[in-house]
Amino acid sequence: MRFLILGGTAWLGNTIATAAMHHGHKVTCLARGESGDAPAGIRFERGDRSQAGAYAAVADEDWDVVVDVARQPGQVASAVAALRERAASYTFVSSGNVYAGAATPGQDETGELLRALDGDVMESMDSYGEAKVACEQRVVDGFGADRALIARPGLIGGPGDVSDRSGYWPLRFNQPAGANCSVLVPDVPGLLTQVLDVRDLAEWIVDAAEDGTAGVFNAAGETVSLAEHLAVARGVAGHSGPIVGADAEWLQGHDVQPWSGPRSMPLWLPLPDFAGFNARDSSAARAAGLVTRPLAETLADTLYWERLRVPQGPRRAGISDTDEAALLAEYAAA
Repeated sequence: MRFLILGGTAWLGNTIATAAMHHGHKVTCLARGESGDAPAGIRFERGDRSQAGAYAAVADEDWDVVVDVARQPGQVASAVAALRERAASYTFVSSGNVYAGAATPGQDETGELLRALDGDVMESMDSYGEAKVACEQRVVDGFGADRALIARPGLIGGPGDVSDRSGYWPLRFNQPAGANCSVLVPDVPGLLTQVLDVRDLAEWIVDAAEDGTAGVFNAAGETVSLAEHLAVARGVAGHSGPIVGADAEWLQGHDVQPWSGPRSMPLWLPLPDFAGFNARDSSAARAAGLVTRPLAETLADTLYWERLRVPQGPRRAGISDTDEAALLAEYAAA
């Protein structure tokens, strides 16, 4: 098969391109190239999707599948217009953020969506979900439901995750900052997590293209409680020190943020508003061939990558060693 990856130089696109190559397919990546290089051995075409003529190098060729991970509706619309007569199918990697609500666990693909973004440009991440809805619409309008696969992944993790959300906990347990090797964790009974290994998502996207799969699918990792996830992270890190569990009220009162950003605790989300954010129904994708590896494997491989990594600038999620030690001291004093 002939794969055209729109992107292919950043983390997810690169992993998809590599998986397709390993399956023996002919792969071309079209991107600006600012995020890095395409995988070795893969054809690379330079193109800025925000500019006219971005697809000139590939629009006169025939493709079995186009894979797109964009967030800008205008870029998706221009790709669909340029390629719909030359491509047999279009796979769009959307997001679970397209759903209007996140309070109910077990939501399937029929859940209410956000209102699609007006216009072609997402100005900020505040409208990320709305932009992805608009992108989905552009794909289905151009290719038709029978030639389009829309994947709505939840939290993607694994080696290479520079968002720090899947790597923070195994690294923190491996490198505790507290006295007596203690680690501060969120104590949020009932909160669920679903980390999807980037490699599993990539393999499924390639398999689905080979099988001619079309439709809309939630793609998520195994659903486990936050407490279970932390236990797995602790196990792969070999941590045996004390665990200090702080409830949401205490964390919020000490300026600890949920999910991501500076001074945050990854995977922690406020209840009940986000009870279903990482607890969506992915049974349709699993029936369509999605296979996910054990969480312990994902976290162990991510820890290995983290220990070799040299972060470029401040980390995007988690608590610094200094803040961790101070928070643990404050908790003990209280």
